[in-house]
Order: sequence, then structure tokens, then C-alpha cells
Amino acid sequence: MPEISFVLPHWLYWSGLILFPLFAMMLFRRASPEEPGEPLSLSLGYFLLVVGGFFGVHRLYLKSYWALAFIAIFTSLLVVNVEVRSMRDDLSAAQNGVKLAEFKVQRAEKAVNKGRRNAEQRLSDARKRLTNATASLEVAQQGSEHWNNFAQALGAGMLLLLLADLLWMPKLIQMRNRVEKRRPDDGFHCPSVEAEHQDSLEPFLVNRVISHINGLAGEFVAYWSVIAVFVYYYEVIARYVFNSPTNWAHESMFLMFGMQYLIAGGFVLREGAHVRVDVIYNKLSNRGKAMVDLFTSIFFFIFMFTLLVTGWTFFYDSYEVNEVSISEWGIQYWPIKLALSLGALLLLIQGVAQLLKDISVVIKPDAAKLDAGVRPEG
Repeated sequence: MPEISFVLPHWLYWSGLILFPLFAMMLFRRASPEEPGEPLSLSLGYFLLVVGGFFGVHRLYLKSYWALAFIAIFTSLLVVNVEVRSMRDDLSAAQNGVKLAEFKVQRAEKAVNKGRRNAEQRLSDARKRLTNATASLEVAQQGSEHWNNFAQALGAGMLLLLLADLLWMPKLIQMRNRVEKRRPDDGFHCPSVEAEHQDSLEPFLVNRVISHINGLAGEFVAYWSVIAVFVYYYEVIARYVFNSPTNWAHESMFLMFGMQYLIAGGFVLREGAHVRVDVIYNKLSNRGKAMVDLFTSIFFFIFMFTLLVTGWTFFYDSYEVNEVSISEWGIQYWPIKLALSLGALLLLIQGVAQLLKDISVVIKPDAAKLDAGVRPEG
């Protein structure tokens, strides 16, 4: 199989992190869940073909036995590429053996010219070793060519199947939809979460604004996980099919997930999804919980202000010197360190919103009852 030498440009990495979520959010908002759709989606079929076509994932989506053909060819490619790498090592060793034998022949010939003792015998032995090394090289070349041709044939077969499915995908989707039962899709709903974030339960306008901001931030970085699917899929195919591991896939993704972790902090706080020890907390009334939250918020705001200031200092210093990673990829570090301050800011304003909500619960018993689902009399 041919080798791939693609290195992700820095501008494409950063622009992808910004534009892809915006595009995905736009598509999601343009969808109309009220209208019943077909059981199988053409766009999803193409998506599965792009990100998992080598494994036959799109055929599994179509519930087609042709998925077994994709799986068989891909498994064969993996096995054959192990042999290709092995023969490549054997070929390299044979080439080095020929070079070493040629060098020894040259040394022996010089010794013969100088009339040194036993030089003729050493020359004869060196020539025999050269003959054997040349024969080993020919065997290694034949083996390498054989396995490379085998791998290329499997790759060509896989490519033909993918191209055929690419062209026939609309027809395949239509055929499968005739088999599947047509049923409406109301989308995913979580009543408890939706009820918790109803505007009527937010005591102040600022709470609703902050909740909306962190909701958008959480949705934005959530789509980064889809980018990881593409990147790791490319890494697996490049490494195990084309014998061309990348020097940027793992670094780009763990940096992306680090930024996702920071920026989504405010959204997670809004959802109450942070890990906490609540053995006693859960047994308290809503007003008691609010009072505990007010007390612990002291430590929360101390930490948040520290993280905000420290993160900004890290970002400023990194931006001033244009800090990059020490890897061959050399990605810029200052946008990643900016995520420290941005995440701290989002978490801080969500903490302010939670503080206002807790104060409202403490000073208004009726609000606490409504939160608990109990309506006041009268």
C-alpha cells in the first residue's frame, strides 16, 4: 500500500474547532423534528460511509450482509500489512547485508593488492558472503513485492466497494426504507432536565441569560467529540492500512478534549453534574441545600478567581513568546491556555447565577416549596 504523509495544518485545526460546531449547530436547528421522517437517513448513511466505510459500518446501518465483505477485506488488509511491515524489515536487513558484504570484498581486494598474507582466502570468503547476501536480497525483494501487490489488490477491492456504495447510497436507503416500518421520531426528551431549566424557575433575568450562554458553550464543545471520530478514524486507517502513523492525531485530540473539559465546566455546573459527596446534602430540604451552597460558594469563588487570574497570566505569557509544543507538529499553545481563563469565566458566571438562585430560595420559602414540587396554600 502507498504511504500517506499528510500533516494537519495549524490553521485547519483551529478553524475546524470553530467552524465545525457552528455548522453542526446550524444543521441541528434547521431540522424539523415535528415532521415524521424515514427510518433511515441518507445523510447519516453517507456519514457512516465516510467515517466507518472501511469497516462496513454503513452496511450494518442498512442491515445488509455485505457488511461481512467489508469486515473480511479490512481484516485481510490488517493481516497482510503485518506481513508487509515484516518483509520491509527483512528487505532493509538484506540491503544492509549486501552493503556490508560489498564493503568486506573491497577491503579484501585492497589487501590482495598489497600482498598481505591470507588475503586471497579472505577475498574468496567475502565474495561468497556477497553472493549469499545478494541471493537473500532477491528473496526479500520478491517477498516484499508479493505482499505489496496483495495489499494493493485488497485496497483496490475495498476502494471499488466504497465507490459503488457511494453512488448507490440513495437507492440503498430507499430500498431499506421500504422494508422498515415508517414511524415518527419525536426526538430525545429529558423531562426532568427540561423542567429544571424552564424560565419560570429562574428567579432573575441574569440567571436566564447566563444559563443560555453556558448552554450554547456546552453544545458548541460537545460537537468536538464528532471531530475526534474523524481524526482517530484517519489515524487508525493511516497507521494499520497505509503503514503511515501520524505525529499530530493524538496530540491534537488530547489538547482539544482538555479545552472541552474547561469550557464545558459552566454547563456542567448548570446541570448539577459535577462529582460531589452528598451523603448528608441529599437529606436536607431545598432551603437547607441552598444554605449549604451559599456557605460552600465562598471556597468556590476563591478558586474561580484564582483560576481566572492565573489562567490569564499563563495565556499572556504564552502569547507574548508565541509558545508552541515541543513535538514535531509544533502547535500553538496560547489558544489552549486561553481556554483556562475562558472556562473559569463561564464557570464563575454560572456560579453567580447559582448564588442568586440560592439566595432567592433562602429568603423566599414559597420558592423553595415550588422547587420541591409543593404549592403553597391559598
